[in-house]
Order: sequence, then C-alpha cells, then structure tokens
Amino acid sequence: MSQVFHEIEKKIITSLKETSKQTPENLEKSTNLSPDQIRRGIEWLKLKDLAIVAESKTSLLSLGKNGIEAFEKGLPERRLLDALKDGPKKLAELQKQLGPIFGPAMGLARKNEWVEASSEQISLGKIPSELPGEKILKNIGTNKISKDQINENELSGLLKRPDFIVEEIVKTKEISLTTSAKSIELSESSGAIDVEAKVPEVFVARTHPLKDTIDEIREIFVTLGFSEIIGNMTQSSFWNFDALFTPQDHPARELQDTFYLDKISAKKIGNPEQIKKVSESHKKNWRYQWDINEARKMVLRTHTTCVTIKHLAENKPDEARVFSLGRVFRNEKVSYKHLVEFNQIEGVVVGKNATLRDLMGIQREFYKRIGITKIKFWPTFFPYTEPSLQTMVYNDRLGKWVELFGMGIFRPEVTKPLGITKPVLAWGGGIERIAMLKYGLDDVREFYNNNLDWLRSATKCQ
Repeated sequence: MSQVFHEIEKKIITSLKETSKQTPENLEKSTNLSPDQIRRGIEWLKLKDLAIVAESKTSLLSLGKNGIEAFEKGLPERRLLDALKDGPKKLAELQKQLGPIFGPAMGLARKNEWVEASSEQISLGKIPSELPGEKILKNIGTNKISKDQINENELSGLLKRPDFIVEEIVKTKEISLTTSAKSIELSESSGAIDVEAKVPEVFVARTHPLKDTIDEIREIFVTLGFSEIIGNMTQSSFWNFDALFTPQDHPARELQDTFYLDKISAKKIGNPEQIKKVSESHKKNWRYQWDINEARKMVLRTHTTCVTIKHLAENKPDEARVFSLGRVFRNEKVSYKHLVEFNQIEGVVVGKNATLRDLMGIQREFYKRIGITKIKFWPTFFPYTEPSLQTMVYNDRLGKWVELFGMGIFRPEVTKPLGITKPVLAWGGGIERIAMLKYGLDDVREFYNNNLDWLRSATKCQ
C-alpha cells in the first residue's frame, strides 16, 4: 500500500529529486518552506528511512586582533628589522620607537640571528626575504579561509602567538534521498491510509546533558565536604576586579572583554576598612591613583571568584571548604571553544597549614570522581594567585594533553587587605570544558544548538 506524505514532505522530496544534494538553507529557497518546516520535514523523512543527512565540519581561519595589526603594519619582528635598515640603533631608541612590541620582536630576531646585539647597539644580521608567518597573514588578510589551504607547519607558529589567528569550526548539513525515496511517485490526492505504517516515536523528557554535568560536579564537591555559596550575577567592579588585585587600567577591565551595566553604579561596595586597605594596596603596589568611581561600576561577573572572595572577606574563617557554581560572562567572539556566557565552578580551601600539595591532592580526587585519571600540573601565571598551576588532562580521543582548570594560592595582596590571615587555596574553570570531554564534543556550541538527534542520543552522566 502506498505511503501517505505530508505536504512538507512532498515539497522536500520533489526538490531533492530535481537537485539531489542540498543544504537545509538551499531547501528553504527551493521549497519556499520556513526553517522550522524544513527541520520537521527532514526529521519525518529520516524516521521513514527516506532521507540521508550527511554532516561535515570545516575549520575556518581569520585574523585576531594582533593578527590584523600585523597584517596592516607588519609583524613586530618585521617592524624591528625595518627600523634598522638605515643603520644600527641603540637599545633605548628602539624601545621608544617600537613600544610594547619591542620585547617579543627582539626575542624572535635574536633567536633567528636576524639581528646582532652588543652592549651599545643593535644592527641587522641575516634577514630572510620573507619572515615566518608573513605569507599566511597575506593569504588570510580580511577574509576567512579554510585551514586546508594553509601549510600546517607554517601555521603552527602563528597559532602559538596570542590573538593572531582565530580558528572557527563550521558545521554543514547536506540532505539527499535514499534509493527507495527516489522511486516514490507522489500523487496530488491524499491516498489511502497505511494502517501498518510506523507510529511517531515518543521521546521521554530528560534533563539536558550540561545540567547533568553541573549536578554531578555539585554532588562531588558536597561529598568532599564543601559547602556551596551563592552570589549575584551582577557585581561591582570592586569585588570582581579591585579586591582581586586587578589594576584599574588592566585590559580585562575594558569594554571589549567585560560587559558593564550602562549608567549603573553600586552605592555600597564594601565596608570603609575594606575599601581603604584595598585602595592602599593598589596605590603601593601598582603605583597609581586608585579611583573609587571605577570600583563602583557594575558588571556581569566575569568569574565566580568574586563570590568566594567576598564570602571570605565578610566571614574571615580560620578554616573553610566552600565552592561557587554559576553563570559568568565575557565579551568574547563566539567560536568552537569560546562563549560569551558559560558556567564556571570554583572552590577554595582555607587552613592554617594549607599547601600547594594539598591543592593538587584535592584536584586529583575531584578529577578521579568525575572520571578523568590522566592529569598533570603545569606552572603558569594567574593575576591573583602565586604560585599558580594549570591542570592538564589527557584527551584520549584527540591523543593529546589539553588545559582544563587553573589553580593556586591567593596572593597576600589579595588576602591581607581584606583581613584574611590564613592561606587560601583556590581553583576553578569552565564546566562546559569538562562536559566536552565527557561527551566527546569538539564544539562547545553543541550544548546550546538544540540538536534533538544529539540530545536524545547523549548518554546520562555517571
């Protein structure tokens, strides 16, 4: 008995018979159906084994902030070499001429023997006609190009330089008909009803995989003896930045990195003693005039550390195990590994004899309970902890070590002004990164794409 098709299905089948492979966007144009109708029609045809959906990924490269500057003005090392074309120059003269790019440019130039340096002056050495990376900058320019078009060895050097290259994973879908679908004859009449046709599949409601991960992490912290503390998503700059010893002219406090609440200032940011001590610490250590109006500016919190440091400042515990978990916001370009809004977990331990070894032990136990066994710690720098470590975990699917959580001991410049006298161990990171490892995803946006196929197939966290 012939099958009965909805008008949406008929239009999609007819279009795919005329053009065998199409993207959902092309189908919208060829059928005059809405995006939602196309999605539903494809799902119906898939359930009937009449449509094939082939997914592919393309890695696109574009220039970041520093890459654009290098494209327009030249690489820092090229600008250094150009400055020496007229003859040798003194170190101080070059530093003044090139500004902040002098350090990295000089490091690369000396390493590759492009310059010769003495105690008095710097002169040109052996200069190649084209510096590493220049060809790639020209090829990309103001466009987005496929990663396949670029030599991997040439690209690796620029990828290591901050904000030079932005990599974006673009997913595409291509719809085609199965062999049986191609032979279907569509009639204008509704036709007879096939009583043996499959009934619609019913999917029982369930929690989102990311919510499962959040609940699992919360449970692990509680079983490890931690108490959860809650804080507002909007915070004054005082607790989000100043209390954490972030200077008021730091790039992280600029509009391109942080979301500010327009024309809103906090009336109360802390008690007079806290404000006095924090301002004195900034004046003494950063050597600038601290401005209380900057500290009053309200922001969407960029981390959950503002919640924990405020809790410690108000309670001054001799011993404590607390954690905060929630949404944070960063003004970043959305990509396969970055979001403007994501979830973060942070834990702190306060204790008289708390050490970095204790912190590493807690981290190992946490990762073990969440199912990650291959980990190591890497020395690094964070603004408000010293010493600081980066947790590296081994991704079996990718076959390499990847960064996960940051950790360290709060600096005295953070704790002393707030009256916290005991050592504070702190660590934290993005929950989406853990969830990506657990679910084997390469693109963090998959958690928010509402892809029903993936959501229904994702196994529940254990």
